[in-house]
Amino acid sequence: MKKFNEDDIIKELQKIHDQIDQAPLDYEKAKQQFVENTKKLGLKHAFTFDEAWENLLQIREKIKFRNYITKLEEEMQDNPNCLTGKEMVKLNPLKHSFADGCYIREVFNPAGEFIVTKIHKVKHPFFLMKGKMSILTEKGIEHIEAPYHGITTPGTKRIIHSHTDCVFITVHATEHTDIKTIEKEIIAESFNDSAIQQEDLKHFKKLLKSTNKKQIN
Repeated sequence: MKKFNEDDIIKELQKIHDQIDQAPLDYEKAKQQFVENTKKLGLKHAFTFDEAWENLLQIREKIKFRNYITKLEEEMQDNPNCLTGKEMVKLNPLKHSFADGCYIREVFNPAGEFIVTKIHKVKHPFFLMKGKMSILTEKGIEHIEAPYHGITTPGTKRIIHSHTDCVFITVHATEHTDIKTIEKEIIAESFNDSAIQQEDLKHFKKLLKSTNKKQIN
């Protein structure tokens, strides 16, 4: 058997990435390859092909959405009608308050606004206190109306359309009171942040664990 050094592995992985980007296998071809290689190599499996395919689609959709929203944000920033920095804060004023071990972040979003949010890297609750909005995430579009509350998971980045004036609140567990320090703690600069990658790994392990349970049952 041929031994691969690190450079060989990197090259082979790049070939795989290129093949997936340029000519990904559809369901039937992938299933055929799965069966043929299982027979040829005498492989044993802990889950079926359909279960593996389902998990793969979930991962692909997550990556696809992240690439889409990142590109969209870059294009929006090049648009002269897009507000960022102090202009954005002026239109969407923030209110900061604190309780024991908690930071409460309240933002006002005017009606008719489209917003691409930051990347959240810490699990926390959110509350829509006023208004109606539509939210696009990797899970699809959700229409919510106040009063409403939910949980934001690490790796979440949203596109929000406020149909009316909205008041949105998030609550974060922290002992800090300096806003810049807190933002570094709760906001990721990119999806490559170690906290996001660790959460993705946890999610992947949960998928595998769930699949194995189904197989055993």
